[in-house]
Amino acid sequence: MKLELKGITKRFGTFTANDSIDLVVEPGKVHALLGENGAGKSTLMNVLFGLYVADEGEVLLDGKPADFDGPGDAMAAGIGMVHQHFMLVPPFTVAENVMLGHEQVKGAAKLLDLEAARAKVKEISDRFKFDVDPDAVIEDLPVGAQQRVEIIKALSRDAKILILDEPTAVLTPQETDELLSIVKDLRDAGTAVVLITHKLREVQAVADTITVIRRGKVVGTAEPTASQAELASLMVGRDVSMTVDKDEAKPGKVMLTVDDLSVVDEEGIARLKHVSFNVRAGEILAIAGVQGNGQTELAEALLGVVPTTAGTAMLDGEIITDKPIKDVLHSGMGFVPEDRTEDGLVASFTIANNLILDLHDKAPYAKGMALQPKVIAEEAEKHVEQFDVRTTSIEATASSLSGGNQQKVVLARELSRPLKLLIASQPTRGLDVGSIEFVHKRIIAERDGGAAVIIVSSELDEVLALADRIAVMYHGEIVGIVPPDTDRDTLGLMMAGAHEEEAA
Repeated sequence: MKLELKGITKRFGTFTANDSIDLVVEPGKVHALLGENGAGKSTLMNVLFGLYVADEGEVLLDGKPADFDGPGDAMAAGIGMVHQHFMLVPPFTVAENVMLGHEQVKGAAKLLDLEAARAKVKEISDRFKFDVDPDAVIEDLPVGAQQRVEIIKALSRDAKILILDEPTAVLTPQETDELLSIVKDLRDAGTAVVLITHKLREVQAVADTITVIRRGKVVGTAEPTASQAELASLMVGRDVSMTVDKDEAKPGKVMLTVDDLSVVDEEGIARLKHVSFNVRAGEILAIAGVQGNGQTELAEALLGVVPTTAGTAMLDGEIITDKPIKDVLHSGMGFVPEDRTEDGLVASFTIANNLILDLHDKAPYAKGMALQPKVIAEEAEKHVEQFDVRTTSIEATASSLSGGNQQKVVLARELSRPLKLLIASQPTRGLDVGSIEFVHKRIIAERDGGAAVIIVSSELDEVLALADRIAVMYHGEIVGIVPPDTDRDTLGLMMAGAHEEEAA
């Protein structure tokens, strides 16, 4: 099925999110929609999927006008969408989620025909090698498998056009490669795929056609053979450095000391096992490893989110282990959580209020028990401008922002006060190349300003670009701490469990 968008314009008040956009998607092709966060990519696809109504323009399917009153109409017309934040019910099984909203019944009693749903899941899973169990419970599945369930949902409703909105934002590198392979298989089977992304490597790997959107307008098209620098320049509107520029580190005194730290979860499983290391002022220690090997627990134990079962952590000579989170933050720690939506922001709060979450009771934002709205607004305007947060107002809610702009709000809050230690988990996950360049510069600036920095990242390129030292974690242990010029093969072996001496 051929898709055409003609002159699509969508406004929110005085803000124009999409400005007269034209787009043609051919069957059996992957059409990448490339652009910065907040460029209008997701808005455009939400118009196509019936979630928004365009103010101007029309949608054509095989040359015929299509008018959708909601997602149900879009799905009935053969359009499926996998959203950046999955639309699954965690306690339900895969089969139950797939049939949700399209329930089939059997017999006079009209009981739910779960057997038919299981068969449908198995048929699609086998056809595209998804390896998904129809009876698996969603909350027990890894993120990559949950995404495959979302794709199965769309395909079970005979989607001829599949929209993938930032599909790799929450995936590990291994899961990303699996997804790109699935996209190729879908294309080869005749499905038209619209891939919304800002990740250049993925675009080059699977796209047949690339359309670039900047600030709500189509600014150009490109071939997949275009260089990353060319694509980045089109996206951002200026030349973007694809490498991190930094001077040699000048480490000072030991700022953080971690000694024999251990964490056991509620089920009695050891998540951290006798972890010891230190970080000096003026250096970046990057924590590398495959997701799920204790990196999250380490960061959260240092902040005090999860209790420790043994060991201590000292920040600038003071023990912070198991102290209240508020006290740890006020002692000079900045913390960027890996899940900005769940742990970094209060979605219903305004941008201005999210920017003072950890300082709302401190001057100049508070005087006694009373908040100072004027000061809060003035500081918020400064932070929004400094961190290039794309929003119509500081009074907009955090939930109204794109994922990348939400991350900028978290970073603005954490980096806009004096820090002794910055812990940043997946700091650029979901960000575009222009924003990544900005975040990397800010992290380097924190280091050069004398803060100790810990970066937790599943992106090996990011680890190698930022680190002054690299600690590799496997199954809750640090298997070695190595210099940043360590070759990838050695790091790969360590990430698979080999200790430093064995890997070398």
